[in-house]
Amino acid sequence: MTKFLVEVTHAATPLACARIVKTFLETGSHYLVNADWGCDDGEHKCWMIVETPTREDAKNIVPPPMRSDAKVVELGRFTMEEVDEMIAKHGG
Repeated sequence: MTKFLVEVTHAATPLACARIVKTFLETGSHYLVNADWGCDDGEHKCWMIVETPTREDAKNIVPPPMRSDAKVVELGRFTMEEVDEMIAKHGG
């Protein structure tokens, strides 16, 4: 499984916040119910970290009305050896 960060942006109004949060909570989906929201800090977005086989599967977790605007980023980690190899390969 691949790990993805899913980001969903919404309008910066109290009503828009309430509506999108309600939509997520009503789904009952583990991912959506446990989304993290930035609204209280002026970032009208939510974020979820999900593990799915494909990017498309990660995007499909988002409710259909918000799906086209969702951003999906594949996440990864590096070992010290990998970083050293990258630096050596690129002339560092």
